[in-house]
Amino acid sequence: MKFYWDLSREEVLGAVLMVVSLGVPVSAGAQATAADQLTGKLVITGSSTVAPLIAEIAKRFEQNPDVRVDVQTGGSSRGISDARNGLADIGMVSRALKPEESDLSSHTLARDGVTLIVHASNPVTALTAEQVVGIYTGRIRSWKDAGGADAPITVVNKAEGRSTLELFLAYFQLKAEEVKPSVVIGDNEQGVKTVAGNPDAIGYVSVGSAGYAATYGVPIKLLPLDGVAASSETVADSSFPLARPLVLVTKPRPGNPLVRPFLDFALSAEVNDLILALSFVPVR
Repeated sequence: MKFYWDLSREEVLGAVLMVVSLGVPVSAGAQATAADQLTGKLVITGSSTVAPLIAEIAKRFEQNPDVRVDVQTGGSSRGISDARNGLADIGMVSRALKPEESDLSSHTLARDGVTLIVHASNPVTALTAEQVVGIYTGRIRSWKDAGGADAPITVVNKAEGRSTLELFLAYFQLKAEEVKPSVVIGDNEQGVKTVAGNPDAIGYVSVGSAGYAATYGVPIKLLPLDGVAASSETVADSSFPLARPLVLVTKPRPGNPLVRPFLDFALSAEVNDLILALSFVPVR
């Protein structure tokens, strides 16, 4: 999965953002300066949760025909590995870095959570932790044993290498080998589509991704966790128990000159409207 966009140069980012917000054209001189001084390719890989936001942030850069941004998903583990091994200039990770990943620099982009989702028609409105564990380990196979209809449960699980999987397992104190999935998916979009297309399915995805989809009429329901509603508001006020940072990772001294201008823009308050539009929580 690849996206290509053109970027502007660091020196004109402030001017570009101001004139875009005011609707004033950027001067030809500023465009010429950017084109003269910045060329190359920026590779960003990793978390499928973070990728849609990075895609929108990249679109907001001033177009420059000499610069290309290549955004690829594949999971947070890929973002870590690629950034560490020089296969990507920036890695996208939807969790905090682990102690053994301290060789990388972490830049918090936004906040999000992980929520359980079911089909909108499912009468179940909440599940206990014990019920969730029972469903994912195969001890509970029918919705009738969890307050729902007499129908077999389709268990949707995340593939290895996804931080959402790691966080889900840690929160419910499960081991990967204990989970008995009916379907294994990769990104959040697949998870949402799978549950939306199956009235008997249950899955877990990004709060932001699920909230965004539900807002636009996708037939899914976000279940509360420990009695707390899954929403960007509860993530923002820290009451939602399964929250996480969305981060960009780089080597401490990136070799690509495009990295710093991109980070400066992506980590600024100028992109808060994009963060909010995707139902994530700004940190600035």
